[in-house]
Amino acid sequence: MHVTDFLPANGSVTADQFVGWLFAADGVDPNDDLPKWQPHIDALRGSFIRHMGSPSVDVERLGWLNS
Repeated sequence: MHVTDFLPANGSVTADQFVGWLFAADGVDPNDDLPKWQPHIDALRGSFIRHMGSPSVDVERLGWLNS
């Protein structure tokens, strides 16, 4: 699986959704060992916000993932 498999056809995507999809695509449930994964969740969420400029973006902004 790939994170792009989870992208909706339209609408907004939040940093939290995106991070959740990253873990799901890798077959990892971070809730199984949240203390272990929380630093990674926080870093990935921060990266999304830093690169996208917002904690929520229109899914069309993630279109580069499909190319």
